[in-house]
This record gives sequence, C-alpha cells and structure tokens, in this order.
Amino acid sequence: MNPSTSSFRQLDSDKETNACSIDLVRSACRGENDKSDKPEKDGLTRGMLVVNADDFGRDHLTTEKILDCCTAGTVSSVSAMVFMEDSERAAGLGRERKIEVGLHLNFTTPFSASGCCSRLLDHQNRLSRYLLRHRFAPLIFHPGLVRSFDYVFEAQMEEFHKLYGTAPAKIDGHHHMHLCANVRWQRQIPSGILVRRNFSFERGEKSLSNRLYRKRVDRSLARRYQLVDFFFSLPPLVPAGRLRRIYSLAKQFVVELETHPVNSEEYQYLTGSEILSQTREIRIAPPSAVPHRKRVASGDYQ
Repeated sequence: MNPSTSSFRQLDSDKETNACSIDLVRSACRGENDKSDKPEKDGLTRGMLVVNADDFGRDHLTTEKILDCCTAGTVSSVSAMVFMEDSERAAGLGRERKIEVGLHLNFTTPFSASGCCSRLLDHQNRLSRYLLRHRFAPLIFHPGLVRSFDYVFEAQMEEFHKLYGTAPAKIDGHHHMHLCANVRWQRQIPSGILVRRNFSFERGEKSLSNRLYRKRVDRSLARRYQLVDFFFSLPPLVPAGRLRRIYSLAKQFVVELETHPVNSEEYQYLTGSEILSQTREIRIAPPSAVPHRKRVASGDYQ
C-alpha cells in the first residue's frame, strides 16, 4: 500500500477520524495561535512581492526547476499538488529546505500517484469532465457535483496535512478552479486563510463585463478570506515595461506573481541576474508576511 494514498482507501470506513483531521486543518487555516494573524500596529501595509511557483510535486522535472528558483532566492513560496507522482518527494524536500508551501487544489488534471483509491479518481474524473467541458462551466454551480467537490477537496486537504505536517500557507487552484462556483458557494476553503484572487488587469485590457465579474468575485472572497492587492502571471516577459509596472506596484501594495519554472523562458529569467536587478528595491516575501487587513486594493490599475 502506498503511504501517500493509504488514508484515502479508508475514507468510507473511518469517517470520524477523517472529520477530526479536517477540523484540525481548518482550525490551523483560520490561524489559531498564529502570530501572523495580528495586524500591523500602524495599520499600514508595506509593499511586497510574493513570487509563487505553481505545481510543486507534479513531477520530478517540475519540482527540480522550482527548487532551483527557490535556491536562487527569486521564488518565495510554492503551491503544492498532492496525489501526484512526485508529491511525496517534493514534500520531503520542502520540509527540509523550510520552503513556505500552499495547496494547489486540483480538480482537473488526473492524479498520477500510484495507489490512489478508485473512488477518489472517479470523483475527480467527474469534476474534470464538467469543468473542462466549456469555458463557462466553472461559473455555473452544479448541484449534482456537490458530494464530488466535497470528497476531492477534503481528500487533498488531509493529504497535504499528512505530507507537510501543517495546514497550507495559502490556497489556490490548478487552472484557477478554486474560484469555480461550486468551491465558492459550498464554502469549502476555511475562512481566514490567504486565497488567490482573480488576475489583475490594466483598465481597458479586458472587457467591462469581464472586469466587473472578476471584481464581484474578489469582493466576495475578501469578505471571507485574506487577499493580496494585485495578482499577475510572470509571463509575458516582454515588453519589459509590463514587469516594471508590476514591480513598481509592489513598492506600495502586496503583489503576487505566479510562475511555472518548468517553462524554460520563466526558468531562465528566474535563475538569471535580470530579476534581481529589477527587484533590488522590492521586498520579496512569503505568504506568511502578508498582513491581515480589512481592505485590499480593487485589483485594477492604470
């Protein structure tokens, strides 16, 4: 029996134990006994840049590329996938190197770890088929999938706690599916934790209806979770002025930059000297440094 998946061969027969484990994870996510929950004394937020590498543990190559960037000091946190082929090894390395790790919820890419129980795979397959059916599927609540969402979410939360020995530092989603209607309306994610918001765009970069929808979702998230002020993807790397504007925002606001170092262009940038010179006046920090605040920026910028 594979130790990374053995607990989910017992989910049906040991519901009380599972519920207890999930309660512990939720309590930790709410920040009980966590000093980082205390607001800054002056009520002000110093700017910072959270550079987060997604897909930690997905496979050996992805894990190694991310670790190289962590060693270079250009990645300040990672989002880990569980039940994937390199999840266990990645967790051991993450703990050993004291990397700050969040949970990268996965409802769409098949779990690849050996020994995953068939029920877990079946539930995830149902979710994947629905969410990837068409571009608007994630926006529509599906009452027939409530149990599948609950099962797959709780399985990943418990597995993360087992692998890392703690609650995740933050929660985001593979293909950003943590923002899908079922996850939000079922309120699966524990309140108080740092959750990834929608992408930020320049005014006019997206249609008005697109920006209004994203803003409405972010406002809803902000009432229950902690958010950064702005969220961007590292690419495209050109024109250079785009990254300069993002880094300029990080001098005054809390900005998250998402990256996938397995992509060669991003890896070369993150392990080179250019990013260090561009961010020399900016504080690159992990999610634990993000202060808890009652208000965040709207996410739009000019």
